[in-house]
Amino acid sequence: MEKENTINQRIYNFSDKIDKIQAIILGIIAFLVPTFLAQLIKAIFGAQSVITANSQIIVGSIVNMALVVSAINIKGWKKIIGIVTMPSISTILSGYVFRTASTYMVYMIPAIWLGNFALVYAYKFIMLNKKQNYFLAGVIGVIAKVSVIFGFFEILNLVKVFPDKLISNLQNAMGMTQLITASIGVLIAFAIYKVEKMKLAKESE
Repeated sequence: MEKENTINQRIYNFSDKIDKIQAIILGIIAFLVPTFLAQLIKAIFGAQSVITANSQIIVGSIVNMALVVSAINIKGWKKIIGIVTMPSISTILSGYVFRTASTYMVYMIPAIWLGNFALVYAYKFIMLNKKQNYFLAGVIGVIAKVSVIFGFFEILNLVKVFPDKLISNLQNAMGMTQLITASIGVLIAFAIYKVEKMKLAKESE
């Protein structure tokens, strides 16, 4: 029962209309950003640009921002699970659409779902349920997310799921890149949270 109550908590009691609008916007971000943003960056800046080379950081940071904002503002299992699972589904889909698919990434989908949920639940439980600091929830959430994803990758690596030529890149993608993008996402979401807080404070005056 506690978990259900925790998932249903949010920072403000938004109206049903605002709640639905936020859920739709965050869902669109979670789905479309992994599918199209990296390709859009490549088309605009060129394949050899520094921005294109770091597009994974940009995409991952935006997705993690959406996850944190969802944790703070959205309630309900269905909405949360939808937003948590969309990015990895979108990433696999984009690989087939743009012919950059790695079949080995499919093995990581359960871990990515669990890692994303760990980040969301950290905010739900620590910040909203226990009324603790935003950044404490962020630190614990980021550590939990990276630990789940990287740990799962290492387990699969031990049983030789991935070819040797991909291990280095995947190790970086499932470890350091996850740490960087989740941390940046937490910072971007904090800025959104503060702006939202000030706006609502003015409206209540």
